[in-house]
Amino acid sequence: MLKRERIQLAVLKILADANSPMGATRLRNSLLAAGIEVQTRTVRFHLLHMDRQGLTHSVSRRAGRIITRKGREELSRANVIEKVGVVSAKVDNLAYQMSFRPGNTAGTVVVNVSMIYPEHVNRALNEMKLVFRNNLAIGSRIVLAQPGEIVAQAVVPQNYAAIATPCSITVSGILLHQGIPVKSRFGGLLEVRNRTPIRFVELIEYQGSTMDPLEVFIQAKMTRVRDAIVTGSGILCAGFREVPSVAVEDVRRVERQMRAVGLGGIVEIGKPNQPLLGVPVSEGHAGMIVYGGLNPIALLHESGIPVKIKSLAGLEEFSSLRTIEEYQRRLR
Repeated sequence: MLKRERIQLAVLKILADANSPMGATRLRNSLLAAGIEVQTRTVRFHLLHMDRQGLTHSVSRRAGRIITRKGREELSRANVIEKVGVVSAKVDNLAYQMSFRPGNTAGTVVVNVSMIYPEHVNRALNEMKLVFRNNLAIGSRIVLAQPGEIVAQAVVPQNYAAIATPCSITVSGILLHQGIPVKSRFGGLLEVRNRTPIRFVELIEYQGSTMDPLEVFIQAKMTRVRDAIVTGSGILCAGFREVPSVAVEDVRRVERQMRAVGLGGIVEIGKPNQPLLGVPVSEGHAGMIVYGGLNPIALLHESGIPVKIKSLAGLEEFSSLRTIEEYQRRLR
């Protein structure tokens, strides 16, 4: 980013956070505090230029400037650019921070958290059960939390129930802690026919995204989870990962350990240095496809149940996850 653009965006951020107009001297002090060396006359020069662009407005010579609506829009666009790669970093951080290991019922896993109205809970559980029975998610356990309870280190808001489902990043975290590095490359939409994965119809790279790609697909109503369950042919959320070629057999071993404790989700593991369902892999790697942990929530969205999704919400103790049947017995 050019120095001029960097200074102007910094000025817009300061004005956006200010409760009153600011002059060049106050702005310079705030810029210095942010580590940007600039003279007062230089700030005045930039302000005049930003006035002409309609990004700032001079209230008076004595009071100083305020940010305009156009300025806020410009700042919002710049923030989007800055956020590129944030999802990728969050994926890596959560995979590293989780502590669950196969063969142990203790430790944390990565979860997505979705908010629904309490009156929809029974229907939602019945819908989600269909996804778990068809092994189209990461295991078959959830956390159902009521208003005021804590899930993934956050308090459930009033008037909502929260459903936490294991995120596919849990698979990456388990492999990572077994000494197998995993590269999370894409979130996508996986087409299945006759219950067999055929191809990816959409792919978004984690590194270039400002939000979880699977959340984008669900909100855009691009999934066909119910079709996949009822007819065997549909569109499901899935992630594309890469693992070192030399680790493929170890990945298969860990997969068996995961299934033994009720965690699944790995759809297919490719051959070294060969494309998997048409997606090329880096030299010395093999592809791996993992079902999206949000597939149960995608079905709720398809069913018309209002749902607020927070993907990659945080960590939750694996021991706190229960089967849907257990929650249904409690609700009775």
